[in-house]
Amino acid sequence: MNIDISTPALLFPAITLLLLAFTNRFVALATLARGLRQRYNESGEDQPTVLGQIKNLKVRLLLIRNMQALGIGSFFCCVLSMVYMYLHRQQTGEYIFGASLFLLLASLTLSFIETQISTKALNLELSDLEEKTKK
Repeated sequence: MNIDISTPALLFPAITLLLLAFTNRFVALATLARGLRQRYNESGEDQPTVLGQIKNLKVRLLLIRNMQALGIGSFFCCVLSMVYMYLHRQQTGEYIFGASLFLLLASLTLSFIETQISTKALNLELSDLEEKTKK
């Protein structure tokens, strides 16, 4: 398969939008973590739901950091593959572009996993509300 220098550039908008989405997720989780910490400190009692959510947030923040790192790696490989193609090193550029695609796939996989964990966190929060309404 032969690709030209413009092929890796097709991923630029997709990767930058994904990085923006990942950053927005990170900011939302950081805000949520601060709110949960404050809620835990103000209550003064051991709240398993809040502690469970904080533990969940730590895992999700780690995943988002790795999603961002893989996305940045994918973007870097796209640019590097274009450089190699510009320097008439077509095969090297194609291999690096392939690596870019795999990094992007890994980033999307982590995004899916983080979304699944996020759903569990929401279920934890809703179960807490259900318990309060039963009392």
